[in-house]
Amino acid sequence: MNIQSFCERRLQTHKLACELLDKRKQVWALHGQLASLQPYTAEQPLEPLVRQFCQEMIDYISLEHFGIFHHLVNGDEHLCAVLALAEDIFPQMVETTDIALDFNEKFDSISPESLRLELPDGLMALTDALALRIELEDRLVEGMTA
Repeated sequence: MNIQSFCERRLQTHKLACELLDKRKQVWALHGQLASLQPYTAEQPLEPLVRQFCQEMIDYISLEHFGIFHHLVNGDEHLCAVLALAEDIFPQMVETTDIALDFNEKFDSISPESLRLELPDGLMALTDALALRIELEDRLVEGMTA
């Protein structure tokens, strides 16, 4: 392995980690906007904000799976500790992904009346999953950028 390819891999790793953290900030900002609107009323235009939140959340999750984990699986990461950590946390990441995908499927095209009634509980369950995801990501990013 030459020093240039090592430096290029490190640069790519850091770039992916920064992209992930930036996308995560966007998702949490939208999450905060949604949560701050409670209690939801018929006068609130929730649908566009929920659609935007769902799209950003799917982009965020996709970046993790098709960016970070793809980077690891394709052999672009050579630190054994990072690979072992990724293997350890991947099942929990899949669980949080499933919760986020279920939320997206349910709330991206729900009727306005059902949205107002069901969003508080759905958002609470999603919040717990995203909080766990952040803990796992932080461990992975720390290992990748050390």
